[in-house]
Amino acid sequence: MSEQKEKFSQRAGRFFKEIRMEMKKVIWPTKQQLINNTLVVFAACLFIGVVVWLADFGLGLIFSAVFGQ
Repeated sequence: MSEQKEKFSQRAGRFFKEIRMEMKKVIWPTKQQLINNTLVVFAACLFIGVVVWLADFGLGLIFSAVFGQ
């Protein structure tokens, strides 16, 4: 039983050690890059939302004209 616990603790220790090594390899964005990327995502979401809203509105007008509701 103690052998299994040792093996588990060794595996867990190696796992967290590898996590630390991988985190050192990550290239973290600068503050300005983070702000720019966030603004791009917000602008893209806004643009897609407007396109979907316009399509919904246009199709709604077409369906109401065709079906007379």
